[in-house]
Amino acid sequence: MNENGVRGNNPASTKTLNGTGVMENGFHHVNGNVSSYPAKAKSRRQRWDVKPSEMANNTLNPIRAIVDGMKLTPNPEKSMIALSIGDPTVFGNLPTDDAVLEAMKDAITSQKFNGYAPSVGYLKSRQALANFYRCPEAPLEAEDVILTSGCSQAIDLAISVLCNAGDNILVPCPGFSLYKTLAVSMGIKVKFYNLQPENSWEANLQHLESLIDERTSCLIVTNPSNPCGSVFSKKHLQKILKVASRHCVPILADEIYSDMVFPGCTSPSMASLSSDVPVLSCGGLAKRWLVPGWRMGWILIHDRNNIFGSEIRQGLVKLSQRILGACSIVQGALECILNNTPQSFFNSTISFLKSNAEICFSELSTIPGLNPVMPSGAMYLMVGIEMDHFPDFKNDVDFTEQLVTEQSVFCLPASAFEYPNFFRIVVTVPEEMMVEACARIREFCQHHYRSCSRDSNDLDQ
Repeated sequence: MNENGVRGNNPASTKTLNGTGVMENGFHHVNGNVSSYPAKAKSRRQRWDVKPSEMANNTLNPIRAIVDGMKLTPNPEKSMIALSIGDPTVFGNLPTDDAVLEAMKDAITSQKFNGYAPSVGYLKSRQALANFYRCPEAPLEAEDVILTSGCSQAIDLAISVLCNAGDNILVPCPGFSLYKTLAVSMGIKVKFYNLQPENSWEANLQHLESLIDERTSCLIVTNPSNPCGSVFSKKHLQKILKVASRHCVPILADEIYSDMVFPGCTSPSMASLSSDVPVLSCGGLAKRWLVPGWRMGWILIHDRNNIFGSEIRQGLVKLSQRILGACSIVQGALECILNNTPQSFFNSTISFLKSNAEICFSELSTIPGLNPVMPSGAMYLMVGIEMDHFPDFKNDVDFTEQLVTEQSVFCLPASAFEYPNFFRIVVTVPEEMMVEACARIREFCQHHYRSCSRDSNDLDQ
């Protein structure tokens, strides 16, 4: 081959060898003379030794770790009621809106979205999201949006772009288990800041601030909350922002339940309240539009005072190129989904969730030994267990395991969220199922509840 890459017989066009069988340009010279190759060194490995990577070994989903270890044998005389799965589609009582389905049908039949989309998503789809979520306090353009395979990938990219191995992130406790799963697998330390059930799960700001050090690279705020169903007030969000501002820590705002708040509550975005703290807001279609399996998520980049600059943006683009994330067909339907879904659909969903949450809270509040915390949004309700009154059980895992055995009701033990002696209830089940589940929980607690000796003494007096 000559220098232009064209095969030729001109010796002058051939690069010379460097004496080792390798041309001076770094390529091997190929001919029929076997002796021109050096002897191949023997492989160092004498046997097969294939092991999983450190990342694989360090990856652990706390929910799976706990649930997979539970002995879940439902009572054969009672139908199973699963209040544990954060998927609103499981029971079929919460379908998405017809406008959403029509948008998908149109995207499919158009045949325009069968190929690869750009790694960050179609420009038109990103612009549609920017238009949908922008506000005067938090302007957005298409370049501020990255489409992802669900909100989970959005969170993954956000943590990956902000943090290095050896850094630490601040995570709410109780909080969504994925944060820890992703961080630990990347060698990032997780520091849990306490939420307070007695204050509607507001963050303990003093505890939060005490955890910050020079290696803190990200503060995660989940609002509305999974697993608590709580909604932070504007005032409380502003206090969190002040802490982040004082210590120059960017915020990852997990807002997958954005606008899923009960009447009387408001849920301003973190970015709309920030004057100087940069925010990566992660969201998606999954919960509000009731289509978690469609895997459509996004990151909204709110770069206050150009703190992220071009580097964080370029980093997110590079990370998005590792895989082609968001489904192209859903991207094609996204603009119509955002613009054509009627408000009545959202109102109906919220009305149902609020009604179920009120039923559950009302019923469980009257059961001795249980302390439910009324939610203000999302799809969840947390219930405290006064373990001293249930001596038959060691902890919340034991409690919920036996609840399945006796009553065929499965609630997720809150140890999966780093918060023992609570359990989480998903309020998306049909109303009659929620009523039945509460009745069974009552029967279970009445059977196992015991008065403490202190209570007995108080009664004697």
